Amino acid sequence: MPAKPLAELIRFARAHSPFYAELYRDLPAGTDRLDLLPVVDQSAFWAANTWPDNRVLTGPLTDAGVYKTGGTTGVPKFSPWTRTEHADSVTAFGAGLVRAGLRPGHRVANLFTAGELYGGFLYIENALHHAPVDNVRLGVGGAAPDPSIADLITGFGVHVLAGEPMKLSAVAECLLARGEPAEGVELLLFGGDLLFADLRPLLARAFPAAAVASVGYASNDAGLVGAPVPGEDPRVHEAFADRTVVELLDEVTGEPVTAPGTPGRVVVTNLFRTLMPILRYPTGDRAEWVDDGCRRFRLLGRSTEGARVGTVTLPTEEVRAVLLAADPDRHIAGMQLVVRRRDGRDGVLLRLGHVGRPPADELAALADRLIAAVHTALPLYPDEVALGSIHDLTVEWVPRSELVTNPRTGKLQQVLDERPRD
Repeated sequence: MPAKPLAELIRFARAHSPFYAELYRDLPAGTDRLDLLPVVDQSAFWAANTWPDNRVLTGPLTDAGVYKTGGTTGVPKFSPWTRTEHADSVTAFGAGLVRAGLRPGHRVANLFTAGELYGGFLYIENALHHAPVDNVRLGVGGAAPDPSIADLITGFGVHVLAGEPMKLSAVAECLLARGEPAEGVELLLFGGDLLFADLRPLLARAFPAAAVASVGYASNDAGLVGAPVPGEDPRVHEAFADRTVVELLDEVTGEPVTAPGTPGRVVVTNLFRTLMPILRYPTGDRAEWVDDGCRRFRLLGRSTEGARVGTVTLPTEEVRAVLLAADPDRHIAGMQLVVRRRDGRDGVLLRLGHVGRPPADELAALADRLIAAVHTALPLYPDEVALGSIHDLTVEWVPRSELVTNPRTGKLQQVLDERPRD
């Protein structure tokens, strides 16, 4: 499906999507500039994007593929694509794989997560199928035991591993424990999360001849976002030409960020997706421009839309609702999600503000109940903990006044990403 002019996309969304019609009701007819459109509020978007009684889609769901965003259970977030939209997306993504280092004849083991409507495995499989070079696709999946994957690498002569950073590192640990580094692997393609520098030595020992690159930047809800940029920094991406528009906006003022090196939240517009229009949609990530032309950007981590560790997303509003429901005595007077990293794994600290001086033993007992409530609402989190991919949740009680706020506005910073930048 060819890209559509922005004015046509806006007009189509206003005419056929009740959500966008309401969002744009005060805009003049014929509005054709992104900077004149409001940024989509994620909470409102997903409150309208329900099943049944959907108010976001522009037409009936009759011929589409459906993915589900990770990290939610109570109110699943379904993301439908028409047949032509999906084909166009994976074709562009497949071309990006070649930029990342995919070569003719490469045997690729796809280690991304499959099942339960998650898009990672299926999306990458389709992207490989539509890539402009021949390749051999090995649909392994993220649930495969690491020893089996190690056997496959050796026995089948795998050239490329594609998967989430923690899965790649788990396979690396298995190989090293055997004393069998995989010297034939030429390329590691990671996705689903950032790959931090503390995993690089492990991967280098297990895959001494392998380059490391991003598989590309996309998500189940926002869809296609950015293509990998060849070079030493795998966090650098750029918008897909004639497919997406990427903006960086100041997290406080909402103004466009244009200076290289200045962080902003990533907002994407998709130029060919019409069943579920994506117009100035916040991806939940932070980035900074690396060139004066604002074409290439370096991903920095999650923004205030939610915290992500490994394959698990913790949306701030959903986590807050879970915590408050488990706190009938209302000890919680503020919440922050703090993402930290130690021993090569990420974890989330629930920093909770309290008022007054409640007994320490009472707060400790409540902390256990709160963690159990989050586990129940987001079972993917304890599942990943059990696999050793991430650290379990912890709780830190602080006086409400000690919650971190923005020094300029006094607003609460809902997510703090304290992981290393490199």
